[in-house]
Amino acid sequence: MLQTITDWINNIAHAGEGEDKYGSDDPKLSVAAILVHVIAVDGVVTDDEKRRLREVLASNYGLTAEETEQLVEEATVREDDAVDLYSFTSVLKRELDDAGRHKVVESMWEIVFADGEVSEFEDNVVWRVAELIGISTRDRMTLRHKIEAKTKGES
Repeated sequence: MLQTITDWINNIAHAGEGEDKYGSDDPKLSVAAILVHVIAVDGVVTDDEKRRLREVLASNYGLTAEETEQLVEEATVREDDAVDLYSFTSVLKRELDDAGRHKVVESMWEIVFADGEVSEFEDNVVWRVAELIGISTRDRMTLRHKIEAKTKGES
């Protein structure tokens, strides 16, 4: 009990310090958290996946390296604290138009193919997120084939 009171007092005393840059309703944070989840879902996080995550976020949102790192850090904390993906997908469904939601699925496939392998867990996460944000199976698979072809062309 004493620790709880002490923590509460410390929180009040330090209010406003080190606050997160991205609000919980910011689509960038939701996308980043989902992408962080995608790279970790198969239990193996490769350097290629980490590098591709940063490239995708920086490219999609015009972020500097420092801004990208901050977004990844905040997204990692949010994803670790999340019970499910709904808190992220509900923001995307509400805040993004159809083209924006398609871009999310495309970005997910870019992360999935970053290490050259598609696990059933990664495929399942893309499917669930696509369904939750209103992307059809046909569009999800079209985006998959597009990114897969692009990835094979880069090899």
